[in-house]
Amino acid sequence: MKKIFTMILINLCFFMFISHVYAAAGKIAKLTGEVSWRDRANVPYKKAKEGLEFKEGYWIKTGKNGWAKLSLSDRSTFTLANNTELEIDKFLVSTDKKEGVFKLTQGKLRATVTRLAGQQTNFKVKSPTAVAGIKGTEFMMMTQGYANVLFGNEGKAEIGGDSASNKPLTADTMVQNTRGITPTDPVKVEQNTPLYTAKEGFEKITAAQPPEEWEASGNLPHIIARWNIQHGHYLADSGKYEEALYVFQIALDLSDKLEIRGDARLERGAVYSRFLRNQEAALAEYLLILEEYPISPQRETALYLTGILLDEMGFTKRAKERLLQYKSEFPNGKHIGNVETYLQRIKD
Repeated sequence: MKKIFTMILINLCFFMFISHVYAAAGKIAKLTGEVSWRDRANVPYKKAKEGLEFKEGYWIKTGKNGWAKLSLSDRSTFTLANNTELEIDKFLVSTDKKEGVFKLTQGKLRATVTRLAGQQTNFKVKSPTAVAGIKGTEFMMMTQGYANVLFGNEGKAEIGGDSASNKPLTADTMVQNTRGITPTDPVKVEQNTPLYTAKEGFEKITAAQPPEEWEASGNLPHIIARWNIQHGHYLADSGKYEEALYVFQIALDLSDKLEIRGDARLERGAVYSRFLRNQEAALAEYLLILEEYPISPQRETALYLTGILLDEMGFTKRAKERLLQYKSEFPNGKHIGNVETYLQRIKD
């Protein structure tokens, strides 16, 4: 009898294990446009259909006009905007706890995580450079290259990078980071600001129904990057120089627009030269503009400041070369008066 009981217990445990391994984590409740799936990494994607059940190890991907609402077995939902890729890395639900790890490799999503009384919840949404720890909340997350931007709608989440230091994300706040660095302090999303406009746009592309067009989705990184430049300027004026440099870097990692990237480099150079007295670092920022964004509007100012910094650093000959280059390229430029003055003073 004891052997029979033991065999029954072993079979029951095995059945429970198999049930967990093969149980569906959820299904694609709705989709529009280009949506695809695969059941493991490094294999081709297949076209997805509504009702497709997914399990641990599955990947869901949306194309340039794709949108999908994922309904999890615990009644949580993930809404994926266009150009988004999500891996269901881990999912386990029992009567007293639930755990999940979801890897956002790129794109934008809204996560609405349910939490039942008496149930321990430990969900994480991970990007390559950030982690959002969720107990029961709704938030939106964008992963763009190295950068991550998160907006809180309800509840609270803990946002971290590579270190153990986290920052809280609550309703109507924004937290961001890049390159695995500890996130910024939460910022209140005030009405009639570019940040509020960005949050509204994010809500529309991850709402219960997909948007009619995706232009707003493509503009989101640039809107937030431009806001970061304004915010970084404020931080620098407030004496928070390292924080200013950080948000300027986030702007660089968010946007590929030459004008935005050029402005971010100029602002970083200004912080280094004016406040931190680090002329070498400032010069590096200006030279990057000249080398990487040769047709950007910021080239003129970067070329002028390069000449001025070289002169201040004692490289008179190189300073003269850069200022003469400015005079040749911008004979009617906004800095031409100062350039003429410097050239008269500089001697071979």
